[in-house]
Amino acid sequence: MAVNFNQNSVFNLKPINTDAVRNEVTGLLVPDEKILYAFQSVRDQIVFTDKRIISIDVQGITGKKKSFATMPYSKVQYFSIQTPGFMELFPDSELFLMFNNGFTANFEFKGKVDIGMIGRIISSYVLE
Repeated sequence: MAVNFNQNSVFNLKPINTDAVRNEVTGLLVPDEKILYAFQSVRDQIVFTDKRIISIDVQGITGKKKSFATMPYSKVQYFSIQTPGFMELFPDSELFLMFNNGFTANFEFKGKVDIGMIGRIISSYVLE
């Protein structure tokens, strides 16, 4: 299940190379927006840029149809990070985001993820 930003969701995400999603989201990116991280669940993908989160929901049996959703970091009210330690690369970590429309996203990352960097990116928008 991909992020659709209108219901609470949980995602189990594994890191993938950003090049794997570049062609998918290039048309959505604004000038100077950079893809920082990309993750994949079974078929769906989540892309963290330096400005927002983009969800790619792969639909149907063939996967040719895709739905894209985006939520800018400026809409995040607050967030929390859960790790086995503090801000290092960990095999499992979680990111909770509360958006100003009431949507709560719970991202469960599997594999080594720099959750501290993701937190700093979001903080730069939340604290403005």
